[in-house]
Amino acid sequence: MDEYIKLDQFLKLAQVVQTGGEAKHLVQSGAVLVNDVVETRRGRKLYNGDVVQVDEDEMVVVIDDD
Repeated sequence: MDEYIKLDQFLKLAQVVQTGGEAKHLVQSGAVLVNDVVETRRGRKLYNGDVVQVDEDEMVVVIDDD
C-alpha cells in the first residue's frame, strides 16, 4: 500500500501554516500548486516526489516509511 499525506497536513508539517483552518483557506484560495497544477482540495493525497508550491517556496514530498 502506498504511503501518503494529505495536503493540509503537509502544509502544517512544512510550517507553511499553523492550523488546519489556515491550510483550508490557503488551499481554497488557489494559492497552492501541486505538480504545477492549482489544487483546491485540502484533502488531496500527496505521495513521494510530489512537488508543492506556495508563492516562491517549492517543497518536495518525502515520506519516510519507517
